[in-house]
Amino acid sequence: MQILYKVCLALLIIGGINWGLIGLIQFDLVGWLFGGSASLLARIIFTVVGAAALCAIPCLFNCQSCSDSQNKE
Repeated sequence: MQILYKVCLALLIIGGINWGLIGLIQFDLVGWLFGGSASLLARIIFTVVGAAALCAIPCLFNCQSCSDSQNKE
């Protein structure tokens, strides 16, 4: 589970940076890198980032389980 949380965190950081760029300078980095926001690859990446956000929801409500998995390192 620890690896899953780290992957989710990395994807959420990527998504956060992308949304920050969209909000600040109206630049979609993921869309730019992968052929536009409507391209299949960009849409797959957006979907994976969204799935990572869904996987991270339990950490929001149950900090014990997420901190326990981090302390086992």
